[in-house]
Amino acid sequence: MDKILDALRAIVGDAHVLTGGDLSAWELDWRKRARGKALAVVRPANTAQVAAVVRACAAAGVSMVPQGGNTGLVGGSTPDASGRQLVLSLQRMNAVRAIDSANLTMTVEAGCILQTLQETAEKAGFLFPLSLAAEGSCTIGGNLGSNAGGTQVVRYGNTRDLCLGLEVVTAQGEVWEGLSGLRKDNTGYDLRDLFIGSEGTLGIITAATMKLYPMPAAQLTAWAAVPSMDAAVTLLGLAHRHLGAGLTGFEVMGQFALGLVAKHFPQQRIPFTDDASAQGRPKPDAAPSGGSEPHEVGSVGAYFVLLENSDHESESHAREQFERLLETAMEEGCVTDAVVAENLQQAHQLWHVRESIPLAQAEEGLNIKHDISVPVSLIPEFVRVTDQLLATAIPGVRLVNFGHLGDGNLHYNVQAPAEGDAAAFLRDQEENVNALVYDSVQAFGGSISAEHGVGSLKLDKLEKHKSPVALSLMRAIKRGLDPENLMNPGRVLRI
Repeated sequence: MDKILDALRAIVGDAHVLTGGDLSAWELDWRKRARGKALAVVRPANTAQVAAVVRACAAAGVSMVPQGGNTGLVGGSTPDASGRQLVLSLQRMNAVRAIDSANLTMTVEAGCILQTLQETAEKAGFLFPLSLAAEGSCTIGGNLGSNAGGTQVVRYGNTRDLCLGLEVVTAQGEVWEGLSGLRKDNTGYDLRDLFIGSEGTLGIITAATMKLYPMPAAQLTAWAAVPSMDAAVTLLGLAHRHLGAGLTGFEVMGQFALGLVAKHFPQQRIPFTDDASAQGRPKPDAAPSGGSEPHEVGSVGAYFVLLENSDHESESHAREQFERLLETAMEEGCVTDAVVAENLQQAHQLWHVRESIPLAQAEEGLNIKHDISVPVSLIPEFVRVTDQLLATAIPGVRLVNFGHLGDGNLHYNVQAPAEGDAAAFLRDQEENVNALVYDSVQAFGGSISAEHGVGSLKLDKLEKHKSPVALSLMRAIKRGLDPENLMNPGRVLRI
């Protein structure tokens, strides 16, 4: 292996081929469930260096694991334990190459942090709408590789929908220049869509041309209590009718999920206890209806919805739209309480509650995570059926159910019974719980991965829940583009 390491040092410089010391930032995944051992961590500075690294690895038969911010949740960007895989980190390639104001596009390198894209677009007077909890550390290359979703998919789509062009280094070390920024190019297969969502298994995305949007005149946030998941879906339909394209966020949160936030982060301001809504503002230190104690599956409890309305006229127009929507929803009985944030600080507080759910869940203990999608119309029945299946199989099991209801994506996570051993629950029940949940998802015509990808975590699950024809086509594409299986092997597909 000394020969390949010497070749890599000649390409990127000694300082950027890391083989010793603490490499946990690259070898340990964000959830701390997948730890590998890399042959080396290589940090190229530009596309030419990436291409040269790939050619050297291809000649030596060394497999590569492309990595951005290493914030993935499915074990897709960390090396295996063999010590023979190369981690190819793109974090040094973080430049914003160009903004084309007339074309409403921004061309950026793959290692550019998502928050940097957002801030750069805002300084230029535009909106880049992709928004994730990890936006301060995830990179646009990783977002594209996993086709990340986030909180504004209901209006702007996944990362795929925000991308117009790519620059990609192929498995042979060639460079495909596809950064045109064209919105119409009907000249054959859409190569861009092959690489987006492929999790680095077909090639390495080194740069992208992304869409920009006019900055809205106002963004308002509302918080609503709803009596059931059916009511939340009814509210979503009303929001589409009242707000149209202005509806940019629609998040649902179960009572137990918010109960965990109240339990572990008591300083959080969570609307609605007593007469909080009558005051027209979030109540400090409030817990969800029913108190801060988590509820077991099967108990009666409300859901809560976080809505965002982006308006291109004025804040007063946006507020008027929101108030009409919420008045109608209360008249129809699908909302029992609601509040519109009075200022940006209150809006941030409401979003912070939503974003604190995964952290609160981690504080509660190890858990079984699911990132699933089901047609919006079927979500209430899916939740009823699957809740009951879990409650029957594991008495006392608790659900942390929240997510992007606006686009049919739930983080339907499963927590051990309150007095149970969380580590033992994860060890003993994960396969059973996954089988139950994924079988139910399939029965309702859904997907076992809505926005996190497949990685290594769901590799075997894909074999069961993807059609044989689809898997055959996917393998044909993989073999055609990466016949030696050197691009992130052991992820997405078993070859």
